This record gives sequence, C-alpha cells and structure tokens, in this order.
Amino acid sequence: MSVKSPSITASSTTEATRAVVQQFLTARVAGDTDRLIEIFADEVDWQLAENPTVPWIRPRSTGAECAAQFTELMEYTVPEDARASVDAFLVDGTDAVLTGQLSGTVRATGKSFEGPFALRLTVEDGRITRHHLYENSLSIAAACAG
Repeated sequence: MSVKSPSITASSTTEATRAVVQQFLTARVAGDTDRLIEIFADEVDWQLAENPTVPWIRPRSTGAECAAQFTELMEYTVPEDARASVDAFLVDGTDAVLTGQLSGTVRATGKSFEGPFALRLTVEDGRITRHHLYENSLSIAAACAG
C-alpha cells in the first residue's frame, strides 16, 4: 500500500491549478473562446460588479456565457487599446488570485478607463468553477457613459 504525504498532494493540486490558470490566461490573450469554453466548468460561480451602463458586465453562470465575455468585451472596446498586466499570481490548492492593472477604451464613447484588478479563480477537476473579478467599475462605467 502506498501512502502519499499531504504536502505532495497539496503541492500537486497547487501545480494543477497553476497550469489551468496559465491555460486560461493564454486563451484569453489569444481570444480563443473555444478553449475558454473547455477551461470553464459547465456551471461557474461568476461574480463581477454588475453595472447596467457597462454592456459586457452582466451575470453569467455557464462556461459558454463566461467564455463569451471576452468576445463581448472586444465588441464594446477598442482591442488595440486593451492592456492588462499581472503583478502577482498566487496559488494555494484549488484557488488562485491574480492582481494587476487593466486599461482600455470604450468604442462607442472613445473614453478610456484604467485601474487595479484582483481576480479570484477556483479550479476543480481541471476546470474553472469560480471567477470573481474585482475591478475599478466606476472608471469603466464613466467611460461607457455618453
């Protein structure tokens, strides 16, 4: 009988989570919505500060809806102005937290937004089951206002 030490199991879970999050980031940057659909679980705990003036920020719960957020974001913003940088990428077991800065320009108004963000992801069975994004929603809403 083979017994695994808890630290090896925890370490392998952390590394598996890190790998899935890196795949998520790669798919996001590439705009690969098919891959994003594969990475998101069928049901996702999606949280984003909802604001009716921001068309791409809305409730979502399925993997396909979550993956579509990228496409909607590109429809409403100027893709060549989109910027995101990650300052920290922390992983503990099934949870990952990324912090950084993001900026962009709303296509309809020509106004820019920017600010810090924190993204909490949970990975279970190789797929993202939680996506909670905390960002400067006031800056984004102001850029969307006509």
